[in-house]
Amino acid sequence: WRMDETYIKVKGEWKYFYRAVDKEGNTIDFLLTAKRDMKAAKRFFKKAIKRNGLPELVNIDKSGSNKAALKSINKEDSEAPKVDPIVIRQCKYLNNIIEQDHRNIKRITRPMLGFKNFYSAQKTLAGIELMKMIKKGQMIGGDGLSPAGQFYSLAA
Repeated sequence: WRMDETYIKVKGEWKYFYRAVDKEGNTIDFLLTAKRDMKAAKRFFKKAIKRNGLPELVNIDKSGSNKAALKSINKEDSEAPKVDPIVIRQCKYLNNIIEQDHRNIKRITRPMLGFKNFYSAQKTLAGIELMKMIKKGQMIGGDGLSPAGQFYSLAA
Protein backbone atom coordinates (compact mmCIF):
# COMPACT_ATOMS: atom_id res chain seq x y z
CA TRP A 1 0.00 0.00 0.00
CA ARG A 2 0.93 3.63 -0.44
CA MET A 3 -0.66 5.90 2.14
CA ASP A 4 -0.72 9.67 2.44
CA GLU A 5 -2.92 12.52 3.57
CA THR A 6 -3.83 15.80 1.92
CA TYR A 7 -5.53 18.96 3.11
CA ILE A 8 -9.15 19.87 2.36
CA LYS A 9 -10.73 23.15 3.46
CA VAL A 10 -13.98 22.86 5.45
CA LYS A 11 -15.59 26.00 6.95
CA GLY A 12 -12.36 27.90 6.37
CA GLU A 13 -10.28 25.37 8.33
CA TRP A 14 -7.96 22.70 6.99
CA LYS A 15 -9.09 19.09 7.50
CA TYR A 16 -7.16 15.97 6.60
CA PHE A 17 -8.11 13.51 3.88
CA TYR A 18 -6.32 10.19 4.41
CA ARG A 19 -6.00 7.95 1.35
CA ALA A 20 -4.37 4.65 0.49
CA VAL A 21 -3.74 3.15 -2.95
CA ASP A 22 -2.07 -0.05 -4.09
CA LYS A 23 0.97 -0.22 -6.37
CA GLU A 24 -1.24 -0.04 -9.49
CA GLY A 25 -2.88 3.15 -8.21
CA ASN A 26 -6.21 1.52 -7.32
CA THR A 27 -7.96 3.11 -4.35
CA ILE A 28 -7.88 1.02 -1.19
CA ASP A 29 -9.62 3.36 1.24
CA PHE A 30 -10.09 7.01 2.26
CA LEU A 31 -11.17 8.95 5.35
CA LEU A 32 -11.73 12.64 6.14
CA THR A 33 -10.72 13.63 9.68
CA ALA A 34 -10.62 16.86 11.65
CA LYS A 35 -7.16 16.21 13.10
CA ARG A 36 -3.88 14.83 11.85
CA ASP A 37 -2.69 12.75 14.77
CA MET A 38 -1.97 9.14 15.69
CA LYS A 39 -5.59 8.51 16.69
CA ALA A 40 -6.90 9.63 13.28
CA ALA A 41 -4.22 7.68 11.40
CA LYS A 42 -4.94 4.56 13.44
CA ARG A 43 -8.67 4.90 12.75
CA PHE A 44 -7.91 5.13 9.02
CA PHE A 45 -5.63 2.06 9.05
CA LYS A 46 -8.15 0.01 11.08
CA LYS A 47 -10.89 0.89 8.58
CA ALA A 48 -8.69 0.04 5.58
CA ILE A 49 -7.50 -3.25 7.11
CA LYS A 50 -11.05 -4.26 8.02
CA ARG A 51 -12.19 -3.77 4.41
CA ASN A 52 -9.10 -5.00 2.54
CA GLY A 53 -7.12 -7.26 4.85
CA LEU A 54 -3.70 -6.81 6.41
CA PRO A 55 -1.04 -5.43 4.03
CA GLU A 56 2.49 -6.81 3.92
CA LEU A 57 4.06 -3.39 3.37
CA VAL A 58 2.93 0.23 3.74
CA ASN A 59 4.82 3.13 2.13
CA ILE A 60 4.35 6.38 4.03
CA ASP A 61 6.04 9.76 4.04
CA LYS A 62 7.95 11.08 7.04
CA SER A 63 4.75 11.65 9.06
CA GLY A 64 5.31 10.61 12.66
CA SER A 65 1.61 10.04 13.35
CA ASN A 66 1.28 7.49 10.53
CA LYS A 67 4.36 5.60 11.69
CA ALA A 68 3.15 5.60 15.31
CA ALA A 69 -0.28 4.31 14.24
CA LEU A 70 1.26 1.47 12.22
CA LYS A 71 3.57 0.54 15.09
CA SER A 72 0.56 0.48 17.42
CA ILE A 73 -1.34 -1.81 15.03
CA ASN A 74 1.73 -4.06 14.74
CA LYS A 75 1.93 -4.25 18.52
CA GLU A 76 -1.74 -5.25 18.77
CA ASP A 77 -1.37 -7.84 16.00
CA SER A 78 1.82 -9.33 17.44
CA GLU A 79 -0.27 -10.79 20.24
CA ALA A 80 -2.35 -12.72 17.68
CA PRO A 81 -0.90 -16.06 16.51
CA LYS A 82 0.71 -16.33 13.05
CA VAL A 83 0.28 -12.68 12.07
CA ASP A 84 3.30 -11.10 10.38
CA PRO A 85 3.84 -7.45 11.25
CA ILE A 86 3.25 -4.77 8.64
CA VAL A 87 6.54 -3.58 7.16
CA ILE A 88 6.76 0.22 7.36
CA ARG A 89 8.74 1.94 4.61
CA GLN A 90 9.25 5.71 4.81
CA CYS A 91 10.31 7.12 1.46
CA LYS A 92 8.73 10.19 -0.11
CA TYR A 93 9.61 9.14 -3.67
CA LEU A 94 7.70 5.86 -3.42
CA ASN A 95 4.56 7.84 -2.64
CA ASN A 96 4.59 9.69 -5.98
CA ILE A 97 1.66 7.53 -7.16
CA ILE A 98 -0.62 8.74 -4.39
CA GLU A 99 0.69 12.31 -4.54
CA GLN A 100 -0.33 12.43 -8.21
CA ASP A 101 -3.67 10.86 -7.30
CA HIS A 102 -4.29 13.71 -4.82
CA ARG A 103 -3.95 16.14 -7.72
CA ASN A 104 -7.21 14.87 -9.26
CA ILE A 105 -9.12 15.48 -6.02
CA LYS A 106 -7.61 18.95 -5.64
CA ARG A 107 -8.51 19.73 -9.27
CA ILE A 108 -12.17 18.97 -8.56
CA THR A 109 -12.42 20.57 -5.09
CA ARG A 110 -10.39 23.75 -5.74
CA PRO A 111 -13.13 25.55 -7.72
CA MET A 112 -15.53 24.82 -4.83
CA LEU A 113 -13.41 27.06 -2.55
CA GLY A 114 -13.84 24.61 0.31
CA PHE A 115 -16.88 23.00 1.86
CA LYS A 116 -19.51 24.55 4.12
CA ASN A 117 -19.73 21.64 6.56
CA PHE A 118 -17.90 18.44 7.41
CA TYR A 119 -20.78 16.12 6.45
CA SER A 120 -21.11 17.54 2.94
CA ALA A 121 -17.32 17.33 2.53
CA GLN A 122 -17.34 13.64 3.50
CA LYS A 123 -20.17 12.80 1.11
CA THR A 124 -18.77 14.83 -1.79
CA LEU A 125 -15.28 13.34 -1.40
CA ALA A 126 -16.80 9.83 -1.21
CA GLY A 127 -18.59 10.55 -4.50
CA ILE A 128 -15.40 11.83 -6.12
CA GLU A 129 -13.55 8.70 -4.96
CA LEU A 130 -16.37 6.47 -6.24
CA MET A 131 -16.21 8.06 -9.69
CA LYS A 132 -12.42 7.63 -9.76
CA MET A 133 -12.79 3.98 -8.78
CA ILE A 134 -15.34 3.45 -11.57
CA LYS A 135 -13.00 5.11 -14.11
CA LYS A 136 -10.15 2.84 -12.96
CA GLY A 137 -12.36 -0.25 -13.41
CA GLN A 138 -12.48 -1.15 -9.72
CA MET A 139 -16.24 -1.72 -9.57
CA ILE A 140 -17.20 -5.36 -9.05
CA GLY A 141 -19.55 -6.52 -11.79
CA GLY A 142 -18.62 -3.65 -14.07
CA ASP A 143 -16.67 -5.77 -16.55
CA GLY A 144 -17.30 -4.77 -20.14
CA LEU A 145 -19.28 -1.67 -19.22
CA SER A 146 -18.25 1.89 -19.90
CA PRO A 147 -17.79 4.18 -16.88
CA ALA A 148 -21.22 5.68 -17.62
CA GLY A 149 -22.76 2.19 -17.83
CA GLN A 150 -21.19 1.24 -14.51
CA PHE A 151 -22.54 4.41 -12.92
CA TYR A 152 -26.06 3.80 -14.23
CA SER A 153 -25.93 0.18 -13.01
CA LEU A 154 -25.53 1.54 -9.47
CA ALA A 155 -28.93 3.21 -9.72
CA ALA A 156 -30.65 0.11 -11.13
